[in-house]
Amino acid sequence: MRFHLPSYLFGVATGAGGAALAPRLRPIALEIATGCYRFADVVMVRFARSRENVSDLLAEARARARDKIGRGRPDLRSVPEGA
Repeated sequence: MRFHLPSYLFGVATGAGGAALAPRLRPIALEIATGCYRFADVVMVRFARSRENVSDLLAEARARARDKIGRGRPDLRSVPEGA
């Protein structure tokens, strides 16, 4: 493989430019990362709330099915068979 001087110089310039720009780009990267963490926190809170709502709904449905809530309706288990 032949040594290609323009490619080598381009690589050196890119590395030097990246090293020179890194301190200036750090605050931007920090703001982007902060925004991503805030967004992830909001999503996790909403997910937890919706999960809790579904859990409450299912618990209420289970309680009604087992007749712990809603005693206003007649209990079909206590009605005589011939009635």
